[in-house]
Amino acid sequence: MLGACCNVAVAQEIKYISNNNSWDPDSLGNHRVVLNLNHTDGKVAKVFIEWRRNDQHPENKNLFVVDSTTNKRISNVSVTAISRENCTLYFEPVAGDQKYFVYYLPYKVDRKSNYPNAKYLRPEQTASDYWVQSINTTVVENAQVESIESINAINSFYPMEVIATKTETDSLIHQNAGRSYFVFTEDRLHSIRMKHDLPQRWMLKGVKNIFAGEAKRGENYAYQLGIYPITKDLSGVKFVFSALKSKTGRQISPKVMSCLNTNGVDFRGGIFNHSVDVAKGDVQAMWCLVNVPATTLAGTYEGYVIVSAKNAENTKIGIRLTVDKAVAVKGGVNEPWKQTRLTWLNSAIAQKNEVIKPYIPLIVKDNSIALLGRKVILDKTGFPQNIETYFTPEMTSYSTTAKQVINSPIELKVENGNNIEQWQSKGVKFTETQPGTVKWTAENTSANLQMEVSGSLEFDGFSSYTVKVTALQDVNLNDIRMEIPFNKDAAKYIMGLNLKGEKRPDHYEWKWDVAHKSQDGAWLGDVNAGLQYSLRDENYVRPLNTNFYLQKPLLLPTSWGNDGKGGINIAENGNTVLVSNYSGSRSMKKGDVLYYNFTMLITPFHPINTDFQWATRFYHKYDNIDTIKATGATVINIHHGTPINPYINYPFIAHDAMKAYIDEAHKKGLKVKIYNTVRELSNSAYETFAMRSLGHEIYSAGKGGGYSWLQEHVGDDYIAAWYVPEVKDAAIVNSGMSRWHNYYVEGMNWLVQNVGIDGIYLDDVAFDRTTMKRVKRVLTQDGHPGIIDLHSANQYNKNDGFNNSANLYMEHFPYLNRLWFGEYFDYEKNSPDFFITEVSGIPFGLMGEMLQGGGNPYRGMIYGMTNRMPWSDNADPRPIWKLWDDFGMKGTKMIGYWVENNPVKTNNAEVLATIYKKDKAVLVSIASWAKDDVNIKLLIDWKALGIDPAKARITAPEVKNFQPATSFKDGQDIPVQSAKGWLIIIRE
Repeated sequence: MLGACCNVAVAQEIKYISNNNSWDPDSLGNHRVVLNLNHTDGKVAKVFIEWRRNDQHPENKNLFVVDSTTNKRISNVSVTAISRENCTLYFEPVAGDQKYFVYYLPYKVDRKSNYPNAKYLRPEQTASDYWVQSINTTVVENAQVESIESINAINSFYPMEVIATKTETDSLIHQNAGRSYFVFTEDRLHSIRMKHDLPQRWMLKGVKNIFAGEAKRGENYAYQLGIYPITKDLSGVKFVFSALKSKTGRQISPKVMSCLNTNGVDFRGGIFNHSVDVAKGDVQAMWCLVNVPATTLAGTYEGYVIVSAKNAENTKIGIRLTVDKAVAVKGGVNEPWKQTRLTWLNSAIAQKNEVIKPYIPLIVKDNSIALLGRKVILDKTGFPQNIETYFTPEMTSYSTTAKQVINSPIELKVENGNNIEQWQSKGVKFTETQPGTVKWTAENTSANLQMEVSGSLEFDGFSSYTVKVTALQDVNLNDIRMEIPFNKDAAKYIMGLNLKGEKRPDHYEWKWDVAHKSQDGAWLGDVNAGLQYSLRDENYVRPLNTNFYLQKPLLLPTSWGNDGKGGINIAENGNTVLVSNYSGSRSMKKGDVLYYNFTMLITPFHPINTDFQWATRFYHKYDNIDTIKATGATVINIHHGTPINPYINYPFIAHDAMKAYIDEAHKKGLKVKIYNTVRELSNSAYETFAMRSLGHEIYSAGKGGGYSWLQEHVGDDYIAAWYVPEVKDAAIVNSGMSRWHNYYVEGMNWLVQNVGIDGIYLDDVAFDRTTMKRVKRVLTQDGHPGIIDLHSANQYNKNDGFNNSANLYMEHFPYLNRLWFGEYFDYEKNSPDFFITEVSGIPFGLMGEMLQGGGNPYRGMIYGMTNRMPWSDNADPRPIWKLWDDFGMKGTKMIGYWVENNPVKTNNAEVLATIYKKDKAVLVSIASWAKDDVNIKLLIDWKALGIDPAKARITAPEVKNFQPATSFKDGQDIPVQSAKGWLIIIRE
């Protein structure tokens, strides 16, 4: 079934070489032309370079001519003609030397910056006027191009970024007159990269109507079809695949074939179909997947793909796939450079909402839904009538007494003139009752409106509401608002709405400002009861975070925002804190629809695990394993930019070295977690250009720039992200929620099974709770520990949209094991209310660690927090770890200063005490927020401690860099320095 092809006469191909990093790219650029000088008159050398550059406006960029012997730049250089296709230049050679280098993309960059922006040097006149005037432009070319070199393989332009000339492209079009577009076939090893140019490689191959490839049995095989519109824009490009048949009648079904660009499975597990539009003169790579069944017999299979567009002719491309006898292991995913992992983008692994430990199955009884430590009772409207929590104030166990989160039902109130629309409700109808998810609907009508409520509650306490409001007739409304009547005792603190974690004000007013602020809701709560909610509509898209919010902010909800009229009012009245989420006046025509959607998280998620806190000690650095073990650390966090995990969020290239390291750690009793998250992705990812072919699905739109590799190969329309100078790893910002999350979960599954990771270290999070649940499932499979800790830099700043890290990431908290909040958190100037809400994790069932400036060890210990090894030289946690071991923290009961009946208090409200209690002994942690040094007394309930005061000894053991050894008597004044404290042991 071989088809015809049309070849174009092409100039002789230049030899392209990938160098071994033998020059400094940050001063000379990543590319050079190697010249050989044949002969010269001693004054002038002339060379014609057909470099076929893919960058724009080379005339605006400098070039250096360097003598290869001395490595010195030649000043007498003259460029008489320069274009993307070629260049003619003259230079003054060095007597006797025959080899020269032309560095043609030199740039300047901040070598130490993690967000560099390469600036390409402008042309400059270095040649003397006398020498320039001496040039005889008619001189015969006396230097030839030997090769074109890149600094290394990843920087090479060859072959897919070496452009075809205009003459070659025009000739190809002329030979194929009558076609409205070309379809170029390409194999999986040569990713189509350029969007605005055809590669020279296609001129040499010609336009063929057949693709031929070789695959293994069971292999995830991929190939490309490049669409190139000639006469007009194409719209609605789609593919139809035939079966591939052998001569013996066996076949590969089209059911195992797909086009990555047009079909797939989204990050929530939903199947979708896209059509692709291609502008005239652009190149669109279409990645085709064939998941060859393992049962396929070896042989040659032939079929075809029909390429169609809404406004153009169909094109039939023959497909010939030769299947080898060998069987690919697990689809061939251990050879990712062959694009065998592209199928991961369509994975639905771990999507089933199965209950994850320590959570328990949901129990529905009448209109109530019980879950771990909490209960929701639904009103007939479908909204919560009551929300209850069953956690003790200590947050270490459950209570048999419910704490009410709200005092009366949540309501959507519609104000029409002087009247409130009265809802007539048909009651709640449960539509799904699974162990992990319960769903329900409720239909409500009033004189003018219909309100259809669809709600769901999951095993971790997450609830989602779709609230569809339809006008039954034309109506002018004063307001549509949702009122949440919090119980005052369950609304002691607040986070969000432009407020840091703090005591809730009696009255507060907030307005939408999505252009500048990543704020769409808040958390109100106490340590053992609370509720976070977010206001959304049907067009909600997760914004970017961590320095990038302003480049992709929240969309103002049409319903709640109402062109800026909406906002939130909080007012305390007696025992109720009424949170009114209003949208303001508006008119609705009959049939108009608004979506007043929202989500809720009921907190806490589970009790805190204090024993895990004392026993699990992180060492946050790649280091010798014996050295780490000697510190007393038990878990190693491997960052990116290290020898075994060099590339950010792509831990698959040095996986053999990583496995060897983890195997050694396991033999020595240590666990190993790796840095791997979603927000940006290394340019070393094998699938970079395949994913670029998906438009903005996986990579965010942006202004480009950044490190040289990004500018030279990605070109435009991206956001440059984190860069590691030591390994020259340049990342690109992900777009938000996309199929990359499917790949991410599959990748995590592969790392658990093949490398043996014990968990992950998350450096901020750019994926949603659905992906987090999937990650937790694959990390904890088959008894693996699946430890996840989350680090965040303080998001309460301009670039991050003034959101609180704990508020931003709360939906992930049910699956974390520890917090590390983190960079730019101020442990000296902020109040205990800030510590408890934004840093400690305790109101959510977590515990944490400190970072910035080494933290404050005195204040940290009243929340059970230390610093982390070996991050801050001035805050070594080992002396406190030693005290934990000497005292025997395992099995102690933590009773925080926030607990009303804490047996040990101080007589100063600005000096707080938390205790760690066991039989006949207690460790008392004291920390001061007093402005000055003070003397305090301990107020001790000896009976509650179970210690005989007559036999009690009160001592402060020596803790290096923390406190000297001393002892106290009951009732004695204890001196406490400002911002410091004590660790005191009381025992019989």
